[in-house]
Amino acid sequence: MSKPKEIEVRSMDEFRDLVDKKHFSISQAIVGSILSNLKTRKKNVHVLSVKCIDENTIFDITLEKNNFPDTLKENIKYFEDREMYEECAEIQKAINSLTKNV
Repeated sequence: MSKPKEIEVRSMDEFRDLVDKKHFSISQAIVGSILSNLKTRKKNVHVLSVKCIDENTIFDITLEKNNFPDTLKENIKYFEDREMYEECAEIQKAINSLTKNV
């Protein structure tokens, strides 16, 4: 299990803008956290920290393990768009593994 990525922004509006524009670094951080926590027994996994300079705060974003497959399915397209096919194969393998027992 690796430490979740931290994204530093000036304000929460800046972070919302990154989310709205589907900034790839957010997708990478979320997918990376999921892939490194596939075997966890935790119900919730910390996937991303957002350090907000103006508010002098850090927001931790977590994801319930049962949402891993849908989140991976939603994010694989951003890796496909960047032609990161090895990562796509790893993501698809994780999706298959997570959904085979459902």
